Amino acid sequence: MWLSNSSVGRKVVMSITGIALVLFLTFHAAMHLVALISAEGYNMVCEFLGANWYALVATVGLAALFIIHIIYAFWLTMQNRKARGSERYAVVEKPKTVEWASQNMLVLGLVVIVGIGLHLVNFWSKMQLPELMHNMGMYVDTGTLANAANGVYHIQNTFSNPVYVVLYLIWLGALWFHLTHGFWSSMQTLGWNNKIWINRWKCISNIYSTIVVVCFALVVVVFYAQSLCGAC
Repeated sequence: MWLSNSSVGRKVVMSITGIALVLFLTFHAAMHLVALISAEGYNMVCEFLGANWYALVATVGLAALFIIHIIYAFWLTMQNRKARGSERYAVVEKPKTVEWASQNMLVLGLVVIVGIGLHLVNFWSKMQLPELMHNMGMYVDTGTLANAANGVYHIQNTFSNPVYVVLYLIWLGALWFHLTHGFWSSMQTLGWNNKIWINRWKCISNIYSTIVVVCFALVVVVFYAQSLCGAC
C-alpha cells in the first residue's frame, strides 16, 4: 500500500495524523482556558466529556491517531538514519538552513510522549477511567468516583505541587518546538511547498504553537500561584 510502502506515503500519514492531533490540542487548550474563567463551567465540560459513548469513541480515535503518529515517526526516523548510513557520523557542522527542532524531532517527540503519559496519570486515570470502570461494574472508590467530573479539583491538586509545575512546563517547551516544526512541515508534505506559502506556514506555525502552549502554561502557572496564595 502506497501510504506504508513509500517514504512519501509515510510522510503523508505523519502529516494527516499530526494535523488531526493539532486540532485536538486546539480544543483541549480552549477547554482548559475555561478553568481560568469558571470552575463550574469547566466541570460542566468535564462531566459532558465523561464516560459517555461519544467521548469514549473520541478517546479511542484519538489514541489510534497518536499511536499511528508515533509508529510512523519512528519508522521514518529509522529509514532516514539507514539511508544516511555512516555519513551522519562524518557531519561536524549542521547546515544553517536546518532548524534545531528539525534535527531533534525524535527527542522532542519522546519528551512529549512522556508528558502525555504524565497527563494521563494525573487526569484521565482519575476522571474518565473511574467512570468507565464503574459503568462496567468494576469497583471504584467512592471518593474517586465522586471527584471524577471535578476537573478543577484535579487541576488544583496537580499544580499545587511545584515538581509537576516544572515537569509540565518542560513538557510544554518541548511541545512548542515540536509543533513549530511539525505544523509547517506537514503542510509542505501535503503540497504547500512553494517559497511564498512555506514562509507563511512557518509564521503561522510559530504564532499558533505559541498561543496553544501559552494557553496550557497559563493554567499551570495561575493555579500554582493560587495554591501559593492559599498557603499564605
